[in-house]
Amino acid sequence: MDRREEIIRRWFRMWLEKEDRGMETVFDEDAVYVESWGPEYRGRERIRLWFQEWNTRGTVRRWDIRQFFHKDAQTVVEWYFQNAMDDGRQEIFEGMSLIRWTEEGKIAFLQEFGCNVNRYDPYRDGPEPRFRSEGAAWF
Repeated sequence: MDRREEIIRRWFRMWLEKEDRGMETVFDEDAVYVESWGPEYRGRERIRLWFQEWNTRGTVRRWDIRQFFHKDAQTVVEWYFQNAMDDGRQEIFEGMSLIRWTEEGKIAFLQEFGCNVNRYDPYRDGPEPRFRSEGAAWF
């Protein structure tokens, strides 16, 4: 479990440092990565391309790990995320990643799930719900 957690921490640090520090030690050659809002990257080289290209347009400010759950060849990691894009947009959300491992200890599959941090109670003022007029978050 410690080795798996270190690999996940390495992946998060790579984003924070904007530096590929061993993609081949993190992902299997045929890995699949699914972002919470829809994009899917097939293969380590496509994941590397996405990582390098994305980092030309934005910066991950925080990616804090809250906890890990392990079961057999799977791990779930709960996290808090913040980024700033070069066009001025900023994103803050909580999430989890479901990870499946190869026998060699590399990530074979990773799927993200996101959750809006701007939560509210639509029933705070009574039995009729009052929803915010903002659109749904992208995830």
